[in-house]
Amino acid sequence: MHFKTIFKSFKNKDMLKRILIVLGIIVVYRFMAHIPVPLGDSSTFKEAIENLLSKSDFGSFLNLISGGGLTSFSVILVGLSPFITASIVVQLITKAIPRLEELSQDGESGRRKINQWTRRVSVPLAIVQSIAYMYILYRSAAANVSTDMNLTSADWILSVTAMTAGSVILMWLGELITEQGIGNGISMIIFASIISQLPTTLAGLSTSLFDTSAGSLELWGWFKLPVNPTVFWIVLGFAIALLIVIYFLVKLNEAQRIITINYAKRVHGNSTYGGIKSILPIKLIAAGVIPVIFATSFLALPALVGQLIQVINPNNAFGAKLLELFTAPSASNFATMYPDGINAKWFFYPALYFILVVLFTYFYTSIIFNTKEIADNLQKQGGFIEGVRPGQTTAKYLDKVVNRLNLFGSLSLGLIAMLPFITDYIFILTTGAPVGLSLSGTGLLIIVTVALENLRQIDSRALMITYDDFKA
Repeated sequence: MHFKTIFKSFKNKDMLKRILIVLGIIVVYRFMAHIPVPLGDSSTFKEAIENLLSKSDFGSFLNLISGGGLTSFSVILVGLSPFITASIVVQLITKAIPRLEELSQDGESGRRKINQWTRRVSVPLAIVQSIAYMYILYRSAAANVSTDMNLTSADWILSVTAMTAGSVILMWLGELITEQGIGNGISMIIFASIISQLPTTLAGLSTSLFDTSAGSLELWGWFKLPVNPTVFWIVLGFAIALLIVIYFLVKLNEAQRIITINYAKRVHGNSTYGGIKSILPIKLIAAGVIPVIFATSFLALPALVGQLIQVINPNNAFGAKLLELFTAPSASNFATMYPDGINAKWFFYPALYFILVVLFTYFYTSIIFNTKEIADNLQKQGGFIEGVRPGQTTAKYLDKVVNRLNLFGSLSLGLIAMLPFITDYIFILTTGAPVGLSLSGTGLLIIVTVALENLRQIDSRALMITYDDFKA
């Protein structure tokens, strides 16, 4: 990264304007997170929402990517979940139908059409999800309050419309950010959502850290720190572990295989072209954080269905089984779901999560890194890999390289996603109870990946803006 160049580019009016627009959009998004759904007294849904978060991992995931929109019962309650689901569906259909796959390879215009279809699929999904959540919250709230809650048809239409509109506006805001050319809009909104919850966590941690009712920390017998000794050492241990994890995350995210591309000499009239070398960098984890988000969203849907069935019929065994299997084991539900300690059921969700992360890594990499298309483009431009024939042989060679990288990259990504479960498992074995991590492996991975990608795009634009200075 050229940090001096980045700071220098801030003097450019266009660069400053783009950054201010992005910051303004994020402020608008955070403002929306505090606009409640228009349902009169929305406070009656608070207990129902807390119940939903404790029972369904989908609720926790939704609250994460909506920046606390679920807990505040805001208009962005549904968040970007419909868009993420629509992306999975459209990409699966694209790979299954050859005509759509050809369209996806048809340059920028083809990708623009597929993105448009993704947005159109997101709207009905947002409507369905809004209705499902309203129904679950309504039934849960009605069971927990003494007064009758009779929602009229107008109330249903207004609340579902507000939540659907909130989801669509979030997609639009994401696109506006992407248009500024300094980062992916959807990723930045999710990034801002996670970061927005850190102050609350840090405030709670500070309260515990500076609670000296049980005594202060003594250093070398003569110096006292006004902090809780136990909390201090726990915080210090987690801080060191966090720095180590971030270091390895950065290394994994930046790791890449460099393939040298040679261009043959071509004579056209009196001019000679080619005869140069270039590079083709292939990232170790080309798919980034998308496989983890896809796997979390995919696994969370059965829990949502199970909870919906339970709300309709509390004695339904199928709904109870879905909730039992597809609710992520955590500190909040360990005592109720595993009263006798760890059993075989505890490992079902983490194992399935790990497998899905690996599979989605292979799947998404095959979409964004089309080896056949790259090989064809190289052949058209007169480029070739030394010792490898152009065309189909080059495509097979690139497939082999990408698959090898994916093997290590997907396993590494899966292990990062497993960090909360591994930490909980260690604490269960040592102390008998898990520890609740406010920042999971998924959240940490999103923060690191998106931050590095945004820095890379800002760096690229800064180099372009200050290019004339380098020429001089």
